[in-house]
Amino acid sequence: MAVKIRLQRHGKKNYAFFDIVVADTRAPRDGRFIEQIGSYNPNTDPATIVLKADRALAWLNVGAEPTLVCRRILSYEGVLLRKHLNGGVAKGALTQEQADAKWNAWKAEKDAKVAAKKSSIANAEIEARKAAKAEETKVKEARAEALAKKAAELAAKQAEEAAEPAEAAEEAPAEA
Repeated sequence: MAVKIRLQRHGKKNYAFFDIVVADTRAPRDGRFIEQIGSYNPNTDPATIVLKADRALAWLNVGAEPTLVCRRILSYEGVLLRKHLNGGVAKGALTQEQADAKWNAWKAEKDAKVAAKKSSIANAEIEARKAAKAEETKVKEARAEALAKKAAELAAKQAEEAAEPAEAAEEAPAEA
């Protein structure tokens, strides 16, 4: 029986999320599976991946074949690197301690990259809010200035109109 590590689709239209499952190749995409080893949500930024790495590694070691997308997910999570390092240990090219050290160094670097991306997204969001607030303040000040100018013009016009009837009233008794 051929076994694949593949995605099983869930969610609604245009908002899908996936379970990472081990299934027989003859089973339908969203049908029967042998074991669920994780989940993948591409709707978040960065994408959320929850994976039982030890179970994925165990299935890879017994011959399960990942699909292209699952291969990328497993590579992103370091499962394929772990398999590669374990192969080196089995051949005697390096010791288990050396393999663990290499994997831990890679994992620390990867976690740092993900944390940096999350913080840059958060900082960009904060900067966008600050820029929007500054723009809103500019517009508010421009409107207040325009209203003040209109109010000054209206007051000047009313003072002018009030002065004209008084002058006309003073001129009228002088003529009589």
